[in-house]
Amino acid sequence: MRRSFRLKVTVSGLSLLLAFAIGGCSGTNAGRTNINMGMDAIEAHDYAGALSCFSNAVSAGEDTRLAYRGMGIAYMGQGAYDSAIASFETALKSSNGLVKKVDYDINYYLAMAQYKSGDLDKAMETYNAILALDEKAAQAHYLRGRIELLKNDKAAALSDFDRAVELEPGDNDLYIYIFRALDEAGSAADGEVYINKALGRKTKLSDYQSGMYSYYLGKYDEARNFLESARDEEETAELILYLGKSYEALGDTNYAATLYTGYLEKDQNNAAIYNELGLVYLKQEEYRKALTVFENGLALNDPAYSQSLMFNEAVAYEYLLDFKKAGVLIKEYLDMYPDDEEAQREYIFLSTR
Repeated sequence: MRRSFRLKVTVSGLSLLLAFAIGGCSGTNAGRTNINMGMDAIEAHDYAGALSCFSNAVSAGEDTRLAYRGMGIAYMGQGAYDSAIASFETALKSSNGLVKKVDYDINYYLAMAQYKSGDLDKAMETYNAILALDEKAAQAHYLRGRIELLKNDKAAALSDFDRAVELEPGDNDLYIYIFRALDEAGSAADGEVYINKALGRKTKLSDYQSGMYSYYLGKYDEARNFLESARDEEETAELILYLGKSYEALGDTNYAATLYTGYLEKDQNNAAIYNELGLVYLKQEEYRKALTVFENGLALNDPAYSQSLMFNEAVAYEYLLDFKKAGVLIKEYLDMYPDDEEAQREYIFLSTR
């Protein structure tokens, strides 16, 4: 049986910060009713509904900048990055010339859409523009560093990462994001330097933070123990995900699966947990279970995990010896992510079956 493939999920460090209630798309012309409803729809991963709301917002004369910002986010959720870029650019053009916080926010989204579309040079230009206005924007330094890694300029990336942690030395997540970026670029040793920097601070860490740092240093026994202790205080999806991964690394995939399924019994809306549980089932040769889990995860339409789940769904069909269906899914995947060389190889293999 051929081995499975794990796609790495890009962690941007950006958060949509959407704290709205789920709602419909009708509304009055006053205020930002349609815009708020569009953001509600994005929260529910209803991107088509969101686009309808934002179109209504423009027609109703609501805030043009926020309406096109929302359109851009919705298009990103659909993977329509060129349309997202056009929307964000329209949003920026509606500015009155005074740079406000929302303009920085839109530029961050614009750069992410440019990166997702494969235009690294444009993404770099946008981060450069952000930093020209605010050199102390730690997030922009980190994100520009990611682009520099992709452009094989590790020296520039490390310089940006160093500046980011200099500006935000107390941001525990930032050190982890930097490690992940370097690890994905094949420079885990450089990433460990940043984890050790975090540990070298004279800062008391929570059990959760200590567990996460231990996990990324490959100290899985320590990670398990810290995260189990943290679990007594608060059981979050991220904690369960990395506690389970720690058990996986220690060879106990059965208990990892128990952790993931137990969490999903309480919260069925976490694509990351579905993806990891499916990967565990693939390891255990429970291919039908894996397929069901990947399909459940895909149904959530979470843009952060849709790519991995789509690919892993195709792999599950391949393991089930349904090469025709696997080939169809890989073709659909490549239509959305044409630059994925691993998927290209899979498509060639499946085409010969």
